[in-house]
Amino acid sequence: MKLFSAAVAIALLAAVAPAHAQSYPTRPVTVIVPYPAGGPTDQVARQIATKMGDKLGQNFVVENVSGGGTNIAGHRVARSAPDGYTLFVHNLQFSANVSLYKSLPFDTEKDFLPIAMLNSNPLVLVGRKTLPANTLPELVAWMKKNQARMGHPGVGSTGHLATALLAQALGVEVTQVPYRGAAPMLQDTLGGHIDLFFATPQQVVGQVASGEVKAFGITSKAPSPQFPGVVSFAQAYGPKLQIDFWQILLGPAGLPKPVIATIDSAAQEAMADPEIIKAWAASGMEPYAKELQTPDGAAKYLHGEIERWGQVVRDNKIEAPGN
Repeated sequence: MKLFSAAVAIALLAAVAPAHAQSYPTRPVTVIVPYPAGGPTDQVARQIATKMGDKLGQNFVVENVSGGGTNIAGHRVARSAPDGYTLFVHNLQFSANVSLYKSLPFDTEKDFLPIAMLNSNPLVLVGRKTLPANTLPELVAWMKKNQARMGHPGVGSTGHLATALLAQALGVEVTQVPYRGAAPMLQDTLGGHIDLFFATPQQVVGQVASGEVKAFGITSKAPSPQFPGVVSFAQAYGPKLQIDFWQILLGPAGLPKPVIATIDSAAQEAMADPEIIKAWAASGMEPYAKELQTPDGAAKYLHGEIERWGQVVRDNKIEAPGN
């Protein structure tokens, strides 16, 4: 009789657990973004959170937790309960931090569960309008004779890594000038204080169109209709200079499979929403292929990026401040 009672109890628990998971979410979900409000990653997180909330009938609330090279936010997510009520939207820097920091308060590949790659956004290399070059080949020839002053938004940032990779691939020396964001870099480029910097399309498309700055190349696989006549680095120099400034949706490790499936389904539906597609296209972004909008696909992609940017960090002896 005792064995029978125990078997019944186990069966009841097994039945209740999936039912509980399937009822997710029953309260608001917090989506952590490791940057201040207003940047590209924050914008993507808010767009996705709104659509996911509409689908699942609960508020998905974005919370900005900046500082510590994005690791304060990462630590909070890593130690959160694996119940689906704390999610994380990060970008390329998440993969680079593994090598930038001598020690992290978490294990990037063990303490997080990648749920879906959200979108990719290329970088555009722009320069002051007084540069004696108008095409990428002309710019490269100039850079081989002159040490360009290139801005980037801080040590270890995507712009910094892209600058290091460009100089390495072209075999040129550059003077790297750190800034606090794209706005001051743009102002100093307009003023002729620096020569070049990498930006996301939405940060400079207006200034390129008006002729205030020149666009020399884009890191997407193919040219972008937003920048007519601007060549793709990948076409000119091969895939080593294709750089996707990506965004990823993650949760803490240990999420129940039914909860993962619910979150992933809502995220995929959000990425297929015509409003999202239109808004992203206007900013030069596009959703990833379906196979990368899954936990397995996202995990494989993230691992590849950790390897790629780790090599760039090591080759260029880049260390995060305070290491």
